Amino acid sequence: MANPTSSRGRAAASPARRTMTAAARAAAKRAERGHREAGPAATDEKAPRRPEASAAGRTLLIEAPDGGWDDPPEPSQEYFEEDPPLEETEPGPGKARGRARHRRLLTAVLCVLLVAGLVAAAVLGWRYREGVRAEQARGQALAAARQAAPVVLSYDYRHLNRDFTAARARLTGHFHDEYRKTTSTVVGPTARKYHGVVKATVAHPTDGAPAASVTSASPDRAVVLLFINQVTTSTQVPGSRVDLNRVRMTLTRTSDGWKVSAVDAL
Repeated sequence: MANPTSSRGRAAASPARRTMTAAARAAAKRAERGHREAGPAATDEKAPRRPEASAAGRTLLIEAPDGGWDDPPEPSQEYFEEDPPLEETEPGPGKARGRARHRRLLTAVLCVLLVAGLVAAAVLGWRYREGVRAEQARGQALAAARQAAPVVLSYDYRHLNRDFTAARARLTGHFHDEYRKTTSTVVGPTARKYHGVVKATVAHPTDGAPAASVTSASPDRAVVLLFINQVTTSTQVPGSRVDLNRVRMTLTRTSDGWKVSAVDAL
């Protein structure tokens, strides 16, 4: 028959006491097992003793059941294994260098993008200004060509010097010198000999606008196509002769305005 006093004593024991008793029994069993496994070599006094390493681990508390333990279980070995080392929270030298290199690369890329954006903005701004100047040049060159064509392509043998001087005032560059040479050696003597008179005007279609248009233009140069009517009288021609000509006139911007730099008959 079971002893009721013993049962009551076990039941009345506190949880902390039962836990400590279980841990003590488990430690005693491990120590006894270690002595048995050591064998005769453990009792040899001449064998050098190795310092016992202090076991470090976690404290394990085992809760006993309500009725207590006759033979408490031995904790598993996995509970006494050391915890895995924690990963380094501070970046090492390699990581720090990698991050610094990444920041330098990012900074370089941003600088390149900034420079490219500034260059693109400058190019677009320059193109816009050039486009505005070219558009202004078209109107200015067209007006200058309409005014210059009648002066440059007309003359009267009765006042050649006046006509040629007025024409040269509207010319520039190599064409200025070529016109002066041609009028003094060819046109002038022929006009005086045959009483030549040439009057040029820009043709006007039925709508009244002068027949002239700009074929190409830049801020400092323009090419204008004009339809010219020339009426010629001389002692060599009975009555008058009307010539319908197409003229390509090149104009160049100078400090004195737009001047004719070339005239080609088409």
